[in-house]
Amino acid sequence: MSAATTRSRTPDRLCTEAVDLARAAAEEAAAPGVVGEHAGVVSEGDRVVTHFFECKEFGYRGWRWAVTVARASRAKVVTLDETVLLPGDDALLAPEWVPWSERLRPGDMGPGDLLPTEADDLRLEPGYTGEDEPLPNSAVSEEMAELVEAEDAEVAGGAPAKLPIPPTRGSIAAVAEELGMRRARVLSRYGLHIAADRWEEAFGPKTPMAQAAPAACVSCGFLNRIGGSLGQAFGVCTNEFSPADGRVVSLAYGCGGHSEAAVMPKPPRPAEPVIDETKVDPFPLRPSPDSGSVPETTDESSAELGHS
Repeated sequence: MSAATTRSRTPDRLCTEAVDLARAAAEEAAAPGVVGEHAGVVSEGDRVVTHFFECKEFGYRGWRWAVTVARASRAKVVTLDETVLLPGDDALLAPEWVPWSERLRPGDMGPGDLLPTEADDLRLEPGYTGEDEPLPNSAVSEEMAELVEAEDAEVAGGAPAKLPIPPTRGSIAAVAEELGMRRARVLSRYGLHIAADRWEEAFGPKTPMAQAAPAACVSCGFLNRIGGSLGQAFGVCTNEFSPADGRVVSLAYGCGGHSEAAVMPKPPRPAEPVIDETKVDPFPLRPSPDSGSVPETTDESSAELGHS
C-alpha cells in the first residue's frame, strides 16, 4: 500500500477539528433547529473531510446533513466545500418514480379524463381509411366505377364525370364508413390475445366461482353470444343475480346462477301397493261367539233378547 493511499484514508487533523465550521454551514443551509448532533467524520480524500450531522426535520427520518470541508496543501485554513442533505442506511426514501402510463390501473379513469394512446401501441394496427383504395386500372376499381355510374345516372341524371361535385356514394370509402370500418386504427392480433387473456383470468374456468359451479356458461340460458372470433370462446352474461352480470365471460366459466342449476323437483309419488297372492287370509261370514262384550250363555231365553 502506497503512502498516498494511507494519507487519503486517514482524515486530516485540521479538517476533522473544523466541527464548528461545518455546523455553521449546515445551520445556514437548513431551517433553524433542524441540525442535530455530530454523527461522525469520513475522509473523502487527501485533506478533504465530510462531517455528518443528524437531521431533525419532520419527514426526513434517517437523513443526515453532510458538510464537506477541505484544506489546501501546506495551508492551515480550512475552507467550506459543499453542504447537502443525504439519506442514511435506514432513511425514509420516496418510491422509485414510475411513468404515468405504467401506474395507470383499470378503473382509474373518471369523467372528463383523457387517456392518450401512443402511436406505436401494439394493441392497435392501422385500419381502413380509404388511403389504400385500389389503383384506377385494377379490376375492383373499374367494377365499382361502373356500379357508381349506373346508380348515379338514375338519381343525378348523369354520369359522375359530368357533375360539378363527384358523388361519394357507392365508393369503397363510403361503403366502409357505412359498415363502421373506416377507423384510423383497429384491434391488432396482439390486442385481441391480451384482452382474451384478461377476460379468461377474471371470468374463466380457473376461478373459484367456476370451480364450484354446477355447470358451465356454454349451457346457460342467460349467456348472450357475441360475434367475431371472440365468440368462439366468450359471451356476455345477462343474469342480474350473477357476479358476472354485463361482463364478458368465458364459455367455460360458471356460477350458481346457471339457468338449469335449480330445477324444481317433481312431487313425490307413493309406491305402488304390493299384493301377496301366495297367501290366503280367512274371512269368516259370521262373527265369532266370543267377539262381543256379553259372555256366551247357554240360556235360550236370554239369547232371544238380542244379546250376542
